[in-house]
Amino acid sequence: MIRKKNNLDEMQEQKLLKIEHYGFWFVYWGLLAAILLQVTLAADVKNLFHNIAGEWLVFMFVSIYMLIACLINGIWDRKLKPNLKTNIILSLLSGTLCGVIFFVSSYYKYGKLAGAAATGIFIFVQIFVLSIAALTFCVFIYKKRVRKLETEGEAAADDNEDR
Repeated sequence: MIRKKNNLDEMQEQKLLKIEHYGFWFVYWGLLAAILLQVTLAADVKNLFHNIAGEWLVFMFVSIYMLIACLINGIWDRKLKPNLKTNIILSLLSGTLCGVIFFVSSYYKYGKLAGAAATGIFIFVQIFVLSIAALTFCVFIYKKRVRKLETEGEAAADDNEDR
C-alpha cells in the first residue's frame, strides 16, 4: 500500500477531524430519521423491509462498528456516565420514541385509537426492556475492558520504571 504524505498541519488535522465528526453524526441521525419516517408512513407493510433494507443495513453496520470500536478502546461517551440512571433515562427515551412512532403509524394505517394506543404501549415496554438489557450488558463489557486497559497500562508503566 502506498502511503501519501499528509499535507495538513496539526490545526488543520484537528479541524478536519471535527468536520468529519459532525458530518458522520449528521448522516447517522439523518439515516435513522429517514428509516423511522418510512416505517411510520409506509402504506404497504408487506414490502416495508424491502423499501428500507439498504438504509437499515448501513445504519446497523455503522452502529455495530461504533459500538465495538468504542468498547474495545474503553470509550463510553463524552457526557453520559455508564450507570443505571443513564441506562434508565436512555431506555425511557428510546421506548417513548418507538412507542410514539408505532402509535402514529398504527393510527395512520388503521384509524383505531384503542388499537394504536395498545400498539404504542406494547412497543414502549418491549423497547424499554430490550434497551435497558442491552445498555446494562454494554456497561458491564465497558467496565471490564477499562479495568483490563488500566492494568495493562500499569504493567507497561512498571516495565518502563524497571528499565
